[in-house]
Formats: sequence, C-alpha cells, structure tokens
Amino acid sequence: MTQVLCLDDLPLILRTPGAWAEAALREPLALLNDHAYLEKKAAANALELLNRWPEPAYPDAWTSTLAAIANDETAHLNSVVRLLARRGGRLERTHRNPYANALRNLVRKGEGSYELVDRLLISALIEARSCERFVLLARCSRDRELARFYQRLGSSELGHYHVFLVLAGHVLPQAEVEARWRDLLEAESTILAAQSPGPRMHSGF
Repeated sequence: MTQVLCLDDLPLILRTPGAWAEAALREPLALLNDHAYLEKKAAANALELLNRWPEPAYPDAWTSTLAAIANDETAHLNSVVRLLARRGGRLERTHRNPYANALRNLVRKGEGSYELVDRLLISALIEARSCERFVLLARCSRDRELARFYQRLGSSELGHYHVFLVLAGHVLPQAEVEARWRDLLEAESTILAAQSPGPRMHSGF
C-alpha cells in the first residue's frame, strides 16, 4: 500500500509552489543528473557519520541505522543512474549544489557535540526538503514512471528525516536540539529563497 504523504506535516518554513515542479520537469534529464549526485552525497554523508557517535555513550543502533540509510541512498543512486541512462542521459563529471554548501557552512565545526548535532540536523533538513520536492514532482509529472519513482523516494526521504532528528536527540539534551532545529529551519528558508531557478532538486523558484 502506497503511503500518502501530507506536505503540511513537514516543518519547512518556505513552501515550494507546484510551479517549481512543472518547470523542473521540463528538463527531466538534467533533473535526474542533479538527483543522482544528491543520492551519492547522501550515501557518503551517512557513511561518514557512522563512526562519529557521541562520547562516552554508544547509542543503541547508531551504526546499524546509519548503515541502513547509506544502503538506501546507494540503492536510490543506482535507480537514478539506471533511469537516466535508459532515457538517453548520462551522468556529468562535475556538479555544484550551492544550497547544500550554504547549509553546511552553518555547522559549528570543531565544537564536538555541537558540530555533530548540526550535521545531523542539516541532514534532516535536506531530507525533509527533498521529501517535499519529490512529492511535488510525483503530483505534477504526467510521466507515470517518473511519478511512481518520485512518490516512492518521497516516502523514503520522510523516514530518513525522522531518523536524523532521533539521532540528534542522542547527542545533546532535547531542549538544545529543538532550539537549534528552529534556528536551522529559519536559515534554510533564507538559503533556499536565494537559490537561482533551474532543473535541480534544491533550486530556487
């Protein structure tokens, strides 16, 4: 049974209009190319976080949870690359993601648990925004294969978003995590609003 996703359940402050999806879908190969790089980065991010559990505690299922996310993202990458190739596209050698780069600049680097929480929360933010975008693409696509593909990925990203929030709660007290989460949600809306439009998963509109 397909999970019905309600975008109102996402905490995002700036909402993406349907017109963004309609514009992005006009260049499906460019969109899939960008998407493939996002899945590659997401898999690498999960693997890098896998052995960065907070000291001195070793939270239950920390490594297995992040390994499972990395496995999901790698499977998604494989699906996107195959879909891109089947439709006559090819993965480009270079890729830029100013949205994600701007978010990562907010990480409190070198500050121990604060850095780790920031990385987890930014991962949650990217997953939440990706979930929103996948749902919109699924709703707007007249291509049934793409619509089903994006709907399935939206459900997966929703689960990942929740997992990263739970992991952050293992690192710092919940009140601190929630305060930082609110700050990052505000920052994300500003960063997204500054992005240029185009056939990219995290472009502006």
